[in-house]
Amino acid sequence: MLFGSCPRLDALPGRDLTGGLRVALAERGRERLLGLARLDAMPPRYALHLPRCRSVHTIGMRFALDLIWLGADGRPVRVDRAVPQRRFKLCLRARSVVEARAGTADAFLAAGL
Repeated sequence: MLFGSCPRLDALPGRDLTGGLRVALAERGRERLLGLARLDAMPPRYALHLPRCRSVHTIGMRFALDLIWLGADGRPVRVDRAVPQRRFKLCLRARSVVEARAGTADAFLAAGL
């Protein structure tokens, strides 16, 4: 993987935010099942949005994640920072979650996520 690219996430539909950030959208079963599991690294400019999701696990992850939980209106309701491997997180107020590399949640929030 080249710095700044991620073939798995580049193949998904998504939207670009200010500052060169990109949020890929995982709507279909296989995309959601794979998620970010088994990636060796994730460029800091990428995030993965999982709609219709109130819980995630980090089993199979090789790096820590920031989780940005979004409510029904699309606004953040909670941020879990630097979630390590082999964890389960739940947010009942959320309607979706954005998974980003640990330490990048603030950049995505500032870019208008």
